[in-house]
Amino acid sequence: MMHVNKVRRRLEADEAVIGARSKTMSPMLVEIYGQLGFDFVWLDFEHAGKSPYDSTGFDSLVRAAESVDIELLVRVPNSDPSLIHKVLDTGISTLLVPRIKNAEEAQRAVKAARFSFDGGPGNRGFGGGRNAEWGAAMEGFTEREDESVLVGVMIEMVEAIENIEEILGIPHLGFVFVGPMDLSISMGYPQQTDHPEVNDAIKTIEDACADAHVPIGIPEHSTEGAADLLSQGYRVLRVGDEVDSVQEILGKRLDALR
Repeated sequence: MMHVNKVRRRLEADEAVIGARSKTMSPMLVEIYGQLGFDFVWLDFEHAGKSPYDSTGFDSLVRAAESVDIELLVRVPNSDPSLIHKVLDTGISTLLVPRIKNAEEAQRAVKAARFSFDGGPGNRGFGGGRNAEWGAAMEGFTEREDESVLVGVMIEMVEAIENIEEILGIPHLGFVFVGPMDLSISMGYPQQTDHPEVNDAIKTIEDACADAHVPIGIPEHSTEGAADLLSQGYRVLRVGDEVDSVQEILGKRLDALR
């Protein structure tokens, strides 16, 4: 059955997508997020989970996502083409590549995810895996995949700010996602995400994305803050996770009862 990446379709229509992170990498939580109506589940394989090179670790997560029609947004550890190929062959369509510094690194990631790239060959090979129904869905497969796959890059390194216009010019780049915490570390102000220079850097990213018509995303765990970001033009928001929710809601409930 052909997979339609609804996150990509919404972004291409200049609509916002809202997701939540699953710190526990739980298929059950993927189902719950989908039933609530979120657009995507953020899975962070850069900092957590099993090795993403073992593609069997995605099986239950992909099946859970398909059961409730929600996208998995997978942050991979790096732009290694062999890793990108294995993850996409599991049926995942939306990837986020961290710690990008320049256009060459961004292009390496995007090209690895595509069979065709900017009028020429891409750097993806046919694996005949789950995304191809184990080889049964051959007709038009490469075209369908290129129409579905969405690759974003993290802007969280000071070098990326210096090269932002070149990065945004990469063909087929789906979106960029700002990482305020790592950006503050890279700029020499660890955890000072409200530092004026960090804010100026984020404003530079915002303006560049607006000029290049590339969707921009960021994490924001307050309802008021997220609504404000949407009004400013942000199109990809990660608004929390199950651990933060338990700590906030059940923690306050316990404190009140004690």
